[in-house]
Amino acid sequence: MNETILKSVDLKSTKRRQIILSTIESSPLPLTAEDIFNIISSKVTINLSTIYRALKALSEKGVLLKSLNQDGKTYYQINNSMHTHHLVCTLCGNVIPINHCPLENFSESLINKTGYIITGHSLEFTGICPKCSSKL
Repeated sequence: MNETILKSVDLKSTKRRQIILSTIESSPLPLTAEDIFNIISSKVTINLSTIYRALKALSEKGVLLKSLNQDGKTYYQINNSMHTHHLVCTLCGNVIPINHCPLENFSESLINKTGYIITGHSLEFTGICPKCSSKL
């Protein structure tokens, strides 16, 4: 399937790009380039710079959604209708996915009002998780 995705956006299908896509697809949460490197470096010889180049190409072609979160890190997830939003603990960094998109109706309204083709969005809530708040 990853080979089909890559060819559909005119990107060469390489083993490294396929494993990067598979890693992102199998993760319930968006991943940073460093996360991806830590997961796949034991399976395949790869440089972090190679991962960054692949992520850039895949983002530019619309295969991945790229978001800069409040922690200053860039996260990547597959660009499909199953995207997720997150609740992040500001103390321990625990991340919980929000399984529905609270912006769907708003997005439709923006499309109708502006004529834009919306290609993606990101939403991140921050707070303090129950475990951390019990320590306060």
